[in-house]
Amino acid sequence: MEEIKEAIKILRQGGIVIYPTDTAYGIGCRIDLPDSVQKLFKLRKRPLTQATPVLVDSIRMAQDYLFYPISDIVRHIIKDYWPGALTIVLPGKTDLIPPPVRGNGKNIGFRIPDHEIALRLISGVGVPILGPSANLHGQATPYRFEDIDKLLVKKVDYVLFGKCKAGNVSTVIDCSGEKWKILRQGAVRISEKYAKRYTIY
Repeated sequence: MEEIKEAIKILRQGGIVIYPTDTAYGIGCRIDLPDSVQKLFKLRKRPLTQATPVLVDSIRMAQDYLFYPISDIVRHIIKDYWPGALTIVLPGKTDLIPPPVRGNGKNIGFRIPDHEIALRLISGVGVPILGPSANLHGQATPYRFEDIDKLLVKKVDYVLFGKCKAGNVSTVIDCSGEKWKILRQGAVRISEKYAKRYTIY
């Protein structure tokens, strides 16, 4: 698909692309170019203190940016829900992750999307890409291309079209401490077998 090849080329060069995921339309750039990250936050008018989710194509890719080895219990929840609409927050390598991506903190939220286009983008670029929804800060999450702000579409470098299967945001669970916290309830309902490990915020 020539459109995906073009999007990969643009991302590799530091550009910003709007693309479909399994949850909603996302807007992304590669994680390892601070100038691109800054531009993306500016386009979305998102505060630099609010972390943004990151998409990977494998557990190995996520591990490269995590401070600790992924624990066995976290690997269990990964096995149950990845690829899919679950964002898992863990301590990251602050020297490799630009401050806005982690909200100037130490943690980072990763997920493997269950969407062929998004996965091909990540694999083609070779590094994680940012995965916030393609909307201006405070606006509604776009589940269809028609829902995306036209001014935002004009400002990015490329747009890929596709269907978002879940039609809901990802569930976000913070696994950075001993007691897990569900920070946002979205498309995924965490199994009862994990209930003793988390609280809902």
